[in-house]
Amino acid sequence: MISNNESLLNFIDSDFTYANRRLARHYRIEGEFREQPRRTDLPADSHRGGLLGMSAVLAVSSYPHRTSPVLRGKWVLENLLGTPPPAPPPGVPPLNEKQDGDSPQTLREILEKHRQDATCATCHDHIDPLGFGLENFDVLGRWRSEVDGQPIDAAGQLSDGTKFNGPDELRKILLDRKDLFIRNLTAKLMGFALGRGLLPADYCAVDEIADDVRKQDYQAHSLILGIVNSVPFRYKQDGTHDAIRQE
Repeated sequence: MISNNESLLNFIDSDFTYANRRLARHYRIEGEFREQPRRTDLPADSHRGGLLGMSAVLAVSSYPHRTSPVLRGKWVLENLLGTPPPAPPPGVPPLNEKQDGDSPQTLREILEKHRQDATCATCHDHIDPLGFGLENFDVLGRWRSEVDGQPIDAAGQLSDGTKFNGPDELRKILLDRKDLFIRNLTAKLMGFALGRGLLPADYCAVDEIADDVRKQDYQAHSLILGIVNSVPFRYKQDGTHDAIRQE
């Protein structure tokens, strides 16, 4: 993406992915593949575009034995939008996954009971719906339409009333919030380039770079050049003399 100066919005949604022979089989993508990953166009009915269609992301935001709308929703808020939820208050009980009586319960039903506690609902009303939108992917990122004989319910509703169903509609919502994503990506890449955590003063440069990236149609080179030309990257603060010197 950087070499070809492609749009950074491909991280949210794209019509291509990268796969080798085993990953293509995992994704159910037809074609000739080898062990070296290569770029491949996705069919029109694929759900693999962007980071949220990658098995690595879906697996790292799941538990070993089941998916987790909470972990996946938190991953979206923290890593894509840059709006991480607060840490849970002390003493929060673990999610009770036991079934009541003989009637089977879906994960959604269990989490809805969990959110009946107003303390839990304050944060989980923001987190869980994003994760529900990815429930068509199992713990390893394989596509599925049902669990234990029950159809997947991938519908969600955000706190502002926005409704969606499934990963494709979730990506459209994230694209509507693309400037939040670009600012977060800029901040993360700036921290990587500086080799340190960002200081409050650094966010002035982050905002300027993110705004310039937007004006240049979200091209990858605009982000890279914006960072290397920024004051925090070109100048280093001298803690002894409280001065700034150019590197």
